[in-house]
Amino acid sequence: MTVKAVAVDMDGTFLNPNQSYDKARFNNLYQQLKLQNIEFIVASGNQYYQLASHFPDIVDDISYVAENGALLYLHGQELFHGEMSQDVLNKVYDILDADPTIDYVACGLNGAYVLPRVSKEFADIATHHYARLDTVTDIRAIQDVMFKFSIKTTVEHADELIGELNGKLGDVVHTVSSGFGFIDLIIPGLHKANGLTKVLNKMNISPEECVAIGDSLNDKEMLELVGYSFAMGNAAEKVKAVAKYQTQSNSEDGALNVIEKIVHGDAPFNRQ
Repeated sequence: MTVKAVAVDMDGTFLNPNQSYDKARFNNLYQQLKLQNIEFIVASGNQYYQLASHFPDIVDDISYVAENGALLYLHGQELFHGEMSQDVLNKVYDILDADPTIDYVACGLNGAYVLPRVSKEFADIATHHYARLDTVTDIRAIQDVMFKFSIKTTVEHADELIGELNGKLGDVVHTVSSGFGFIDLIIPGLHKANGLTKVLNKMNISPEECVAIGDSLNDKEMLELVGYSFAMGNAAEKVKAVAKYQTQSNSEDGALNVIEKIVHGDAPFNRQ
């Protein structure tokens, strides 16, 4: 099957542990992707504006499945965004605000928002992950389209907290781990696979012609969707279990190694 698109997760996948990537190597590989008419798609739980900041020279040439599929951009144009109803938002806010130990970011179409009470550690992390981030005294009063919440806890506590939140919110939102102790509350059905499907449909590309690379549980549906699925060497075991192939860790440029195999036609992408 000819490869016509490659979708990459960012944290723990495309980005190395220093939150960067080999730009010279990628730029060379990207030019080869373009020559072969292979689309490059960023598929991440991160904010669109943050993702775009990693690719300043080609920001509108590539496409994005951002916010775990709640916001989609196709070659510089917004394709889709989700929206939580006010009733759902009120329920989420009531539960999160009732527990002062929970720090969270509320994610919207125009930016992301935190309360002044969040810990300095969380504020520093949020500042690093959100290019557009405002501290507001009343998130409920924000005039924005809201579609996701991101919570930070310890890696050890993540599974327990996911269970608790699913018990309280499972009827209105879907709770998923995005790795490193981060938990996302997303609109049911608006996961990466759903977003990637919408983008691929606009490109007239079938999922079987797409490569996807990821490391966390929020990549699971996307990896199950595509014809060529790769788990990073540092991926969660549940992610490795659903992927057809495995590559090196993000500290070893595993995602770039896959892209190099694609453009060179190396296994499993041997050209007929």
